Amino acid sequence: MAAERPSIDESYWMATAPGTTHYPPPGSDPTADVAVIGGGIAGLCTAWELVRAGLDVVLLEADRIAAGVTGYTTAKLTALHGLGYARLEATHGADAAALYALSQQNAVERTAALCDELGIDADLERAAAFTYLEDPRRADELRDEAEAARRAGLDASFVSETELPFPVAGAVRVEGQSQFHPRKFLLALAERITGAGGRIHERTRVTGLHDGARCRVSTESGVTVEARDAVIATHYPVFDRTLLFTRLKPRRELVIAAPVRSGDAPVGMYMSPADRVRSVRSAPYDDGRRLLIVTGETFDPGAGGVRERFARLDAWARERLPGFAEADRVYRWSAQDNDSSDHLPYVGHAHPGTQHVFVATGFGGWGMSNGVMAGRLLTAHIAGGPRPAWTDLYDPRRLPQVRETAEVARFQTAVARHFVGDRLHTGHVDSVEEVPPGSGAVVRLEGNRCAVYRDESGEAHVVSARCTHLGCLVQFNDAEKVWECPCHGSRFGTDGAVLHGPATRPLEPRD
Repeated sequence: MAAERPSIDESYWMATAPGTTHYPPPGSDPTADVAVIGGGIAGLCTAWELVRAGLDVVLLEADRIAAGVTGYTTAKLTALHGLGYARLEATHGADAAALYALSQQNAVERTAALCDELGIDADLERAAAFTYLEDPRRADELRDEAEAARRAGLDASFVSETELPFPVAGAVRVEGQSQFHPRKFLLALAERITGAGGRIHERTRVTGLHDGARCRVSTESGVTVEARDAVIATHYPVFDRTLLFTRLKPRRELVIAAPVRSGDAPVGMYMSPADRVRSVRSAPYDDGRRLLIVTGETFDPGAGGVRERFARLDAWARERLPGFAEADRVYRWSAQDNDSSDHLPYVGHAHPGTQHVFVATGFGGWGMSNGVMAGRLLTAHIAGGPRPAWTDLYDPRRLPQVRETAEVARFQTAVARHFVGDRLHTGHVDSVEEVPPGSGAVVRLEGNRCAVYRDESGEAHVVSARCTHLGCLVQFNDAEKVWECPCHGSRFGTDGAVLHGPATRPLEPRD
């Protein structure tokens, strides 16, 4: 029987960095050179680079900065992204793989340089990154990846042994990577942004964007920001006119973390792209201990069974990682990522018809390096001057390759299956009384599908089950007690409030 210990249902990064209350919503209609929508790593890094280039910047965040997707990352800052280089070389060519490696390593070095230059203490540590597999039949994949990463310009090698406390078939090792505390870094960067004249406004949800010679950004409160250029850095684009939603697929992963003796924590950062992804790394904790961070159990938003997935991940960590079972506490949280159909981010002009609206999305689980990369690339677009060699590689206006159309079709087939199939699904319960206290379900009430959550006292909280983005039916996440849209990843509180876009409006209340 597993030992009981306190479970902290919060990201370690959120629990160990101060909150923000000093970025109030705008009191009037501001103007700026650039309006940045979104206060995660991509938005804040873009705002900093723009302010540094001498532009007047307003950043708008729907909730709190560095508290959305960025606050729930695993915070590995690396250019080694699973088995990505062999795939990039095969699908996009050796030059594309080299540009990708150059841009990602540039972001790793840029973050370290900013910490040094600005005096930011973000617990940044240099470490090697590893992609490992346990199945001996897949060892050749690792050798191929090591060779492709080395051809792309990384300091990569194939190794047969690691510091992990279990045997592996081999691993790709890349030197010179980093790990850090993302909120410590970004909250300090936000102070530098406002200190240099930039403006940050929290609790300011953007609901509309007029794209013209001057952009007009409308907010839920009625305030409108006018700017020459606008950047959509909301992780998933909140404006469908980009049409990128047809080429993006959201996914979620679970994270558990526990303090262990320093000798039981790996120095490097490890990731296995096997059927059930496993990622392991550690972070500073206190004297004699480090925080052991384990990620895995990839699933689609709204897929359900999240409690069981957490239990599987915890069982794996207890079995494989010394000290995890004896830890006096465990943090639990989840992360959300968007995969693009061609496995490359979209950073640049949002669509072919715009000169003034830009986007950063599709980071594929590697938001730390790609967020920093996006900030520099978007600033080159907006502020002028030489553009990086990888500008075209990430251009959102690039046409899908022939082989990519099958992936796009697969994305959209999954959306259609939810949009139509979930309405025909007979598993929805027929009365509020059938929903157990502390749980939620979609209930048919007078012919309408409603999302019903009953709190521990039995009181029902009833909202429409139709996602306000494009109308798919939401599903209940039993571990985090939120409603999730399986089509495009929007998330809502049990009261219907928007927690995560692309939705910008809450679920409608029902009597």
